[in-house]
Amino acid sequence: MLFEITSKTIGLFSQWIRPNLSSFTTHRQPLIWMLGIIIGIGAAILVVLFNEFIGFVQYVWSGERSEIFLAKLKNVHFLVILLTPAAGGLIVGLLLQFVLKIHRAGSVADVMEARHVSGRKLSFREGVWSAIVTVISLGAGASAGREGPVIHLGASFASSLASKMKLPEKSSRTLLAAGAASAVSASFNAPIAGVLFAHEVILGHYSARSFVPIVLSSVSGTVISRLWLGEDTVFSIPSYEIISYFEFPAFFLLGMVCAFVAIIFQFSLFLADYSAKKLDLPLWIRPVLGGLALGIIGTYYPQILGIGYETTNDALWTRIPVMLMVVLITLKIFASALTYASRFGGGVFSPALYLGALTGGVFGITAAGILPEMASDPGLYAILGMGAVAATVIGAPISTTVIAFELTGGYTLSIALLLTIAVSHGINQAIHGRSFFHWQLELRGLDVRHGPYRAMLRNLWVSDIMIELDGSASGQGDDVLAEGDVLVLKPTDNFETALKLFDETGEMRLPVVGSNDHRKIIAWAEYTNAIDLINQSLIDVQEEEHQ
Repeated sequence: MLFEITSKTIGLFSQWIRPNLSSFTTHRQPLIWMLGIIIGIGAAILVVLFNEFIGFVQYVWSGERSEIFLAKLKNVHFLVILLTPAAGGLIVGLLLQFVLKIHRAGSVADVMEARHVSGRKLSFREGVWSAIVTVISLGAGASAGREGPVIHLGASFASSLASKMKLPEKSSRTLLAAGAASAVSASFNAPIAGVLFAHEVILGHYSARSFVPIVLSSVSGTVISRLWLGEDTVFSIPSYEIISYFEFPAFFLLGMVCAFVAIIFQFSLFLADYSAKKLDLPLWIRPVLGGLALGIIGTYYPQILGIGYETTNDALWTRIPVMLMVVLITLKIFASALTYASRFGGGVFSPALYLGALTGGVFGITAAGILPEMASDPGLYAILGMGAVAATVIGAPISTTVIAFELTGGYTLSIALLLTIAVSHGINQAIHGRSFFHWQLELRGLDVRHGPYRAMLRNLWVSDIMIELDGSASGQGDDVLAEGDVLVLKPTDNFETALKLFDETGEMRLPVVGSNDHRKIIAWAEYTNAIDLINQSLIDVQEEEHQ
């Protein structure tokens, strides 16, 4: 009797467990987990090398390899400071002109595009050359950040490895996010933020199946980074405390101020880039002229050169006079816009941290002057501002909140930080409606802000559903349109165009013509086939997001 009950129990458990194990192995999850660890280690090593080489380039002209180099510049001749960004710009310009096919350094937007566009892969070769361009740019004093480029580098490594293993697109997207997670965690010593950033910004959703390999990659990256660089956080700050709960209206107001700073920063970047494109100049000379302008500013205000962590840290310690902070906010926006327009390599996260810390510092000093008994230390406001501007620019309020915690080691400010970031992010959405990365993607014709449906319509093609005529492959289609017939599709039209034409005509079947002869029908497109493909694609997306 006992044996029979035991056998039935084992049988029930077997029926329950077997399908899960079968799904686990069918989707090659053991391999994906192992690749997550490999990608985490590889991406972290690349990040460490990336940072070391930036320090080496910087050492050549400043005599200092770390981000704390402003004191050393006092002993550097002003002509060196003036000409170094231009010299670095010359090397960058030549690399952009003759080596990089896309004629710019890679960024987070490229990683997001690879995630959303079916079949889009990131080239590891392009990732390495983009990293080299950024190393020279930041080492020579370009006013940008290192985080975006290392995320692109880590994701390029992951994409290349997934392509070599011939993995399905779902798994490739997971590993793409894993590469980004490792890069974030290794760069910031922030493993939790790396996991959240990969889900919030790269994948755009949370799923149980993606969570494990992304965590494995992020943890592996953190371990490698800590073995090399130690366990210290990027910024070292004193322990700040909120003096009074009556300060929360001030935190709300700070969020509003940070939103406007973030919006001005984003618009400045694109306005400068748009203006630069109107200039009839060879590509290689743009970084030279931009570098010369940066050198002129840096001669008088060296705080705007490079990544800017030293000045950000000084703002967190309230070591900068308020009027100087106001000047540096203005100059940093201008210098970062100039860097972006000149095609130097670099990201926007570090400048956003810089601007946020200074904005919060100015706000905190002003608040302390108005209500000294109720205002916390201005350094606390600097931390809140740093998180708010950065979260608003990159469109990642959750992961940026955690990054701010892990960067500073300060978890006691959680309520105030969440409020300030939420207000800033909400106002940016109300006025600007998008993050910096989403804006970059929209300029490339890819809108991912409205969910998968809109992006899907723009990334599925008539060629995916058309029924070819016999002989069409050789251009021998027999059907020819009558004079005056213009309601046709081309194989390169996307579904957005096709569905609009189906709706306007009321037809269930439309002719597809060749690109050379617009009257010769080479295939037919069926409305029902288009709807079936859209539905199947949406089902695939839902399955991926909920597995």
